[in-house]
Amino acid sequence: MKVAELVAKKICLANNVAAGLVLALMMFTAHAAAQVDNVDPTIGNVGILLEPTRPAVFLPNSMVRVYPIRKDAFDDQIKSFPLTISSHRMNELFSIMPGDGGPSAYDHEKTTPYYYSTRFDESLIGVEFSATERCGYFRFSFPNGKASVVLANRLSGGLEMQDGNVVTGEERFGGMKAFVYGEFNAPVTVKMEDIKTGKRLTVSGSDTRSLDFRYGISFISVEQAKKNLRREIPAWGLARVKDAGKARWNEALGQIAVEGGTETQRRIFYTALYRCFERMINITEDGRYYSAFDHQVHEDARPFYVDNWLWDTFRALEPLQTLLNPEMEADKIQSYVRMYQQSGLMPTFATLTGNYACMNGNHAAPWFADAWFKGVRNFDLPTAYEGVRKRSLEVTMLPWSLAPKGPLDDFYSAHGYMPALRPGEKETVPGVHPFEKRQPVPVTLENSFDDWNIAQLARVLQKPEDEKLFLQRAANYKNLFRADKGLMWPKDSDGHWIEPLDPKFDGGMGARDYYDENNGYTYTWDVAHDFNGLVALMGGTGKAEGNLDQLFREPLGRSKYEFQAKLPDSTSMAGQFSMGNEPSLAIPYLYNRLGAPWKTQKRVRMLLESFFTDTLQGIPGDEDGGGMSAFVVFSMMGFYPVTPGIPTYDVGSPVFDKVTIHLKNGREFSIIANNNSHDNKYVQSIRLNGQTMDQVWFRHADIANGGTLELTMGDTPNTSLGSSVARFPPASLAMNPEDFRK
Repeated sequence: MKVAELVAKKICLANNVAAGLVLALMMFTAHAAAQVDNVDPTIGNVGILLEPTRPAVFLPNSMVRVYPIRKDAFDDQIKSFPLTISSHRMNELFSIMPGDGGPSAYDHEKTTPYYYSTRFDESLIGVEFSATERCGYFRFSFPNGKASVVLANRLSGGLEMQDGNVVTGEERFGGMKAFVYGEFNAPVTVKMEDIKTGKRLTVSGSDTRSLDFRYGISFISVEQAKKNLRREIPAWGLARVKDAGKARWNEALGQIAVEGGTETQRRIFYTALYRCFERMINITEDGRYYSAFDHQVHEDARPFYVDNWLWDTFRALEPLQTLLNPEMEADKIQSYVRMYQQSGLMPTFATLTGNYACMNGNHAAPWFADAWFKGVRNFDLPTAYEGVRKRSLEVTMLPWSLAPKGPLDDFYSAHGYMPALRPGEKETVPGVHPFEKRQPVPVTLENSFDDWNIAQLARVLQKPEDEKLFLQRAANYKNLFRADKGLMWPKDSDGHWIEPLDPKFDGGMGARDYYDENNGYTYTWDVAHDFNGLVALMGGTGKAEGNLDQLFREPLGRSKYEFQAKLPDSTSMAGQFSMGNEPSLAIPYLYNRLGAPWKTQKRVRMLLESFFTDTLQGIPGDEDGGGMSAFVVFSMMGFYPVTPGIPTYDVGSPVFDKVTIHLKNGREFSIIANNNSHDNKYVQSIRLNGQTMDQVWFRHADIANGGTLELTMGDTPNTSLGSSVARFPPASLAMNPEDFRK
């Protein structure tokens, strides 16, 4: 071959390769864009009974989160916009609003994770917003050419104007401060007023049809807020911020690629995944962070994360982030370790303002154990263990309290359950919350699970005496199983069952003497660490399967309005099963532990299709910053982490034909569902990396190592798949997570 011909062929080949790379890049970009374009932040913006979701604009796990302040999406007036929020469903900080600053009806609202816009009806003023990690950018459009924007404190603080277009100030809340440094893109005039919450600035510009406002937020100082702004939004231009935000969301959402399914299903899936990045948030600013846990500014090369409600998130959200972002998960856990070192108490609800006394349990323990046994190791395990051990043995178990242990905790240690008051008996123990009360059943069950996880960490750290102690405490749930009722039931201090008691109707508003947010039917199944033991208490697999069937069939026993008035957290009911509250999330998967996985497949599909829609009321209960949405992400992919602390997943019924998880270690794991459809919900066979499996669970390592889980689907249950007791998922008090790690 002549040299000229050889060169020509090489050039042609290079051009073809280049063209192929360009085409592949274009296809990837288009696919990634489709992922973020599928997100609809309005899903769930009207709550079923309690709090709605918000159409929040933010970058994944970032400080600045903004949405319009209103009751819900049916509220036709926007009161104002915050410059950020302190925590999911908590304080909104500062306030900005065009016009005269008063509430205004709106229309033409557009929402994405990275951009928001709307137009007000009477004034026709337009608002646009986009965000970076610590900064925000507003653009206001004034068709009459008369610019007016009102900036104010919402809580307590002060604001002032400098240099003709610069705003600085602070907002005080929860024992700490937020600082702002902001700039308008044109000279403005200011009218300053004292108001109840601090200051109100009316900013005006003449002959101005558009006014931009960019700002930085800091929890350290105004000077740091200015540095944040200079670093993250160094130049004017909303489009630049918007495009960068879209690219960031494409990167985050692109960690999971789905194929098949309907447009609606893809919208539901990616919106749920977007919600899973709302917390925790990284509050580190140039290598420093302000900690409300000791009210000090710290220097640290590692990021510091806050805003986590572990009662809601340890079950599915944190396991999802452990799978997708293990390095960030290590930083989050190490943040908890630092919180413990700074405050002397291991948090469960670690908000921006510090330890929040909320709900019950010691759920940092299963979070830490789950991450550790899934290979997340870059955190200080001995100190983490010290913190959860102290929380279990030296801090009260009483709900909504962070006090030292008291007489009820001593009773628990001696007798293995939290004692209940008899009907009509008045509380005499100091420290019991007047509304939340003792909640003896969930307190006993959830701490049993937490203590089991502490025992697993004690084994890792070679602390045999601690391991024995916490394994004993892990069995405490058995003390509240009432065999003649087949339910978890409260006991008084003398060991007598509480009578009379309606297990369907306690746990709600004003009735938390025995349960909490959910009733006895839900809490009976809240024994993830020893489901085998629960089955034995129920009388065997057949009896337990019948009980689980009955959970979905058992009538409310009263009108819906009576039930929901007292149990507003237990919404979206299927029999006595509540899709609207987190303790229910693993229950549909428990058929896998009873030899009837086809029922798991049927139930999960039914629940997804019935209660998770792409509508304003498309969330079945409170969406606690990803707590509910992570169930959707896992279940639509086709698997679920039933027992945090055990590095395994249960197979469900995938919604999509193919799901590809792009792992941080550079590998990929795919779930392929052959012949998948609405009717073909039942798994006929399972192959993992080409090897046929007769079990309906697999290991975290199977994902981490990369590979393919291939399911063949059909419209008829395969009742033999996963039916062998020897192949059931791990569900025993005696199980060692290390046995399932590799």
